Amino acid sequence: MNDPYETSETHLERLLGRALNSFDLPDTVIERLDSALAHASSLRSSHHSAGLHRETYRHTYLLADSTALTLWELVHNTGRDGAEQHELYTDEYEVRLAASRLRRPSSDPLDPLDPLDPTAPADPLFGSRFESGLGVSLDPSFESDLAADLDLLSGLLTAPQTPLPRVYLPDNSADHARRVLRRAENVDRPGEEVAGPLRAAFAHQITQVFGRYGHVEGKDAGFTLYEHAFLLFDGTETSLWEVEHTATPDGRHMCEVYAAQSTAREAMELRARVR
Repeated sequence: MNDPYETSETHLERLLGRALNSFDLPDTVIERLDSALAHASSLRSSHHSAGLHRETYRHTYLLADSTALTLWELVHNTGRDGAEQHELYTDEYEVRLAASRLRRPSSDPLDPLDPLDPTAPADPLFGSRFESGLGVSLDPSFESDLAADLDLLSGLLTAPQTPLPRVYLPDNSADHARRVLRRAENVDRPGEEVAGPLRAAFAHQITQVFGRYGHVEGKDAGFTLYEHAFLLFDGTETSLWEVEHTATPDGRHMCEVYAAQSTAREAMELRARVR
């Protein structure tokens, strides 16, 4: 469930996109998830028999305000012709209730080890204590699991993954650098102090660092950030940061180039606010 190369934004989009009931999630929850910095997913319950396949997953997100938010996903095969279906819930009680309501074929007996069967013993890995069907009091095992997830998420932020070594392509790289700088439309694009050394570039690598589509002043706008990394004849490395976007008054495509990633990201943030 955890792809080390998948951002929390992409993971959440995939989760919401496949859920049949994503429109039922409160707007406040979706708004908070917009600030997700990291995530962790874990399998919480599983039932597989001849007639019914059902799994429940817990997806925990670490938010920018240092709080955590959990979504519960129910996956089952009760769709037409056994098609797999996904549902999302914000509360453990709700997902347990939804799972218990899934219809079983009459020939499919209750599994005494299934934690979501009403007659089954409590599962310490998925157990919660409910009172009057309203409030929920989490048992120590749940709190321990949640703490472990938060430790994992914090580790993702404090110990970023070691980047893969660059693979440079020797392909008229000096001319490539010249063309990147030439198509830049921003007035603060890199000058001769950057362009001069790049004439000694003999290999380069292009990497898409960021890409997102959204709305700026009620209009669709797309932002993409590329790193053009260059290897020079003296063995040094340098990069140009190219921002491609459509946050322009007429929606046309525009290219901006910067010498630092931080400056490029600040320019994207400014373009996203002002159009």
